[in-house]
Amino acid sequence: MNFELSDDHELLRRTVRDFAAAEVAPVAGELDRTKSFPYEIIAKLAALNLMGIPFPEEYGGAGGDTLAYALAVEQLARVDSSVAITLCAHTSLGTQPIHLFGSEEHKREWLPRLCAGEILGAFGLTEAEAGSDAANTTTRARLDDGEWVIDGSKQFITNAGTAISGLVTITALTGEGEISNFLVPNGTPGYEPGEPYRKMGWNASDTRPLTFEDCRVPADNLLGPRGNGLRQFLHVLAIGRIGVAAMGLGLAQGAFDEALAYARQRRAFGRAISSFQAIQIKLADMATEIEAARLLVYRAALLKDDGRDFALAAAQAKLKTGRLAVRCAEEAVQIHGGYGYIEEYPVCRMYRDAKILTIGEGTDEIQQMVIARSLGT
Repeated sequence: MNFELSDDHELLRRTVRDFAAAEVAPVAGELDRTKSFPYEIIAKLAALNLMGIPFPEEYGGAGGDTLAYALAVEQLARVDSSVAITLCAHTSLGTQPIHLFGSEEHKREWLPRLCAGEILGAFGLTEAEAGSDAANTTTRARLDDGEWVIDGSKQFITNAGTAISGLVTITALTGEGEISNFLVPNGTPGYEPGEPYRKMGWNASDTRPLTFEDCRVPADNLLGPRGNGLRQFLHVLAIGRIGVAAMGLGLAQGAFDEALAYARQRRAFGRAISSFQAIQIKLADMATEIEAARLLVYRAALLKDDGRDFALAAAQAKLKTGRLAVRCAEEAVQIHGGYGYIEEYPVCRMYRDAKILTIGEGTDEIQQMVIARSLGT
């Protein structure tokens, strides 16, 4: 059992960490304040070949693995969650379904542009009554003269409404109890991304509802065999949980970094507050929990890369890191005292960004259900 990263993985980790520090950190606060999508940063990530890390080179990807992808997400989330979730949703949800279940024509048409960051991909699953109960979709698709006609709506969808959004993969009922997935390009008549939500956090990412009204797509836009949608999106969600777990890990590490640096320079009663036992205990607990969480995330990625069952490990990693991100962000604010409540300090933004990690990509309660089932309960 080797806990050391390979040279290639270590190089990627350092590259993304340096990029995040140099390119993302200086503008993260302003992007959050103005709720501006990070187009320039996405273009720079694409130039570094980071928009298609785990996809084959023959389709324009970087030919990397899941661990490499998790390392990149972790380092971005260490500085800014909005940039991290944009990459995460694009890779795990927007591009993976086409790579895993698309025809050769689908792959040739879409993957090169997605992996190059020329366009962003999105995944439309959640509806008003189909969140945790994801199979309860009411969006419908029917065949009519060689086309699928889609009617319905989705909500809380990431990356669907930007100027570079290219397509969304959506779930829809194609028969009684039969769910299928479809590729719907942006600009298709009848498909309309709504106005972006006003959110607690992730303010520089794109999140909005989608509506489909008499939306017609070619019959070939069916993703994989008809009726395989439920199996497909459950597998995609399991992969997505590795990415979101890496986000939680990165945010927790970033909050810890900010707290430690502040504690070392902030003085009270004539000395740095890092010398007080109450602060030391907080920092010691955070550091220990972060290291344990890191092993969970990397293990889930390695299991997937080895072709083994990774769903349980992904659920455990996602459950652990989401809660840890919330705790570390809260402790970082507490260590900062009144300054932690001021937007000029990154921990304030991190605190707002952290909570969604216990909700998105399956709530904590859903992760607990997945874990409990594995125990035979």
